[in-house]
Amino acid sequence: MKQPSYLVERVQTGVRMEKRLLKVLKGFAELRDITLGDLLEGIVLHAFDGKFPFQKDSLRRIRELKKFYGLKLSSRASHRMQEKKIHPPRRTPRTKVRAKTMSSKRGRKARGGR
Repeated sequence: MKQPSYLVERVQTGVRMEKRLLKVLKGFAELRDITLGDLLEGIVLHAFDGKFPFQKDSLRRIRELKKFYGLKLSSRASHRMQEKKIHPPRRTPRTKVRAKTMSSKRGRKARGGR
């Protein structure tokens, strides 16, 4: 029996999330040959229904990806993460170059001008 399809409107979003968490999500989506957006939609829809989004095999893969990317966060970290303050690199002082001006009569005469 064919599954029903749903016509939806998707929007681009600029969501910020922890770097290693994103790498795990992207890696898992790649393993499943789906987009990151499709993976996130599936996780959220399962959560909204009170259902668990992953089976044992998927959880094993996620543990492997977490280890590979060094992600040690768990659900305990939810709503407790603080963002690192990243300071922009310091600019090195530029040496000032003295600009030559053409406005002085002395400068023009020295160069053969009027």
